Amino acid sequence: MSELADGLERFRRLNREMRLQLLLNYAKKFPDLPPELEEARDAGLNKVEECQTPLFLWLGVDEDGAVTIHSFAPREAPTVRGFMGFLMEQLQGASVEEVEALPRDLLERMGLSEVLGPVRTRGLSAVLDRIRRDLSRAKSR
Repeated sequence: MSELADGLERFRRLNREMRLQLLLNYAKKFPDLPPELEEARDAGLNKVEECQTPLFLWLGVDEDGAVTIHSFAPREAPTVRGFMGFLMEQLQGASVEEVEALPRDLLERMGLSEVLGPVRTRGLSAVLDRIRRDLSRAKSR
């Protein structure tokens, strides 16, 4: 997943303030939730409970083995939207193996753990764990 490596390097090269700005840029590009998932979101399905922000996540594997990922985070949560926007851009269409290879220390590699603080870092790390769990379930179907 060289695109992911490039994305990580882009974050790492930046100073603290610019990392946050790049994260906010991803938040601005955050895609809308597909209309067919809005009812599930409104019913509270697929909520990432470990995250303080009301974050919803749908992950699947299509018939060709490509990962599909959709998410919803409120506009009032630009950090979460930015991180999810980055992940969605990097993981959409990736293979199961590429997603499984996500480094456990992704936030550190992005230089975000030093910028966001321990509570947000724990919450966003929980998002990565959730992606791994959902992927495991999706590929066993």
